[in-house]
Amino acid sequence: MGEDRRLVAVVALAQGMAAAHTPRESWRAAALGACRALAGSFAALSVWERDLGRLRVLVNVGDRAADEDEFPEAEAYPVHQFPEITEFLHERWASGGEPNAWVETAHGLAAGRPGYCHQRVAALRRRGRGSCVVAPIVLHGRAWGELYVARSAGTPVFDRADADFATVLAAVVAAGLAQTERLEEARRLAFTDALTGLANRRAVDVRLEEAVERHRAEGVVVSLVVCDLNGLKRVNDTCGHAVGDRLLERFGSVLSLCGAMLPGALAARLGGDEFCLLAVGPAADDVVKVADDLCRRAGELELGEGVACGVASTEDPIGPVRSARRLFRLADAAQYRAKAVRAARPVVAGRQGPDDPVVRLADEPPGERPAAERRRFRGRP
Repeated sequence: MGEDRRLVAVVALAQGMAAAHTPRESWRAAALGACRALAGSFAALSVWERDLGRLRVLVNVGDRAADEDEFPEAEAYPVHQFPEITEFLHERWASGGEPNAWVETAHGLAAGRPGYCHQRVAALRRRGRGSCVVAPIVLHGRAWGELYVARSAGTPVFDRADADFATVLAAVVAAGLAQTERLEEARRLAFTDALTGLANRRAVDVRLEEAVERHRAEGVVVSLVVCDLNGLKRVNDTCGHAVGDRLLERFGSVLSLCGAMLPGALAARLGGDEFCLLAVGPAADDVVKVADDLCRRAGELELGEGVACGVASTEDPIGPVRSARRLFRLADAAQYRAKAVRAARPVVAGRQGPDDPVVRLADEPPGERPAAERRRFRGRP
């Protein structure tokens, strides 16, 4: 491959990783870019899990064997089976220079420093591959994992120039992985409440919009639990805001615990003393049961005065839910009702009788509500 073509390949790999929106997309772009750049038939990206002493495969691309999933759940290899990897992972190279890639064939070592590795050679033969190039990846100055590219049996074997180029590609992949980490951290901060570690209002808005779209398209059940932590102002005024923050954190833990009973539920702090659970899929009765348990556990918190809890679910008789805003308003109205009547259990929209005051309050035009009620709905859904 000429120098110009290799430069184009490096740029394409970097651009592919930069365009990725998730870690998985980034891993796949890295493996695909390296596979194309080295004219391989298969490529994989693996990470070293130091605490488990193993190399875990993140992604397989190209001509995969029957036992190679694209994003494998449990494909991992103990590093002691690979002497050359052990040398790299223990960072024997750190005293000088960078770790270089090497080539192995179905008959043994072809180019590079590490020696014969029975496991790799056996894997090449078993999967119908003639050679592979292995490029260590260094991230933040530490051994991170490896980039592996293979060619089918009967095609030209990788040579020393390919190994040198793979070393360059591994450095580009490392830079892309570092960028992905930074983006993931930025996303985490953007969608996470700093005090409790729960999701924040922005995360709820995005997830709820997506959930309601699924409800409209597929009929999936969407339920929202909105709760207001009672007594926070009294705690802040009498014990200080540090104690109030601890109460918020403790309730956040209770909410997270209860949310775990609903597969895939999102636990969030909307702001101040308001929290919510968003469940997509579980039956309305299951969500109400969890909300009931949440009220009980919240009532047992030291210093707190329990919660006012409202529930709205598309499975209950609340009328068509065509927007996230309406479901949020129904749950908020139910929570407002629970607070007004000092209910110890959740108030559920659509279950208050034929002329449900919760549904009526949520659906009344803004100009017809009392000022106190109108303030409850002035924010974004």
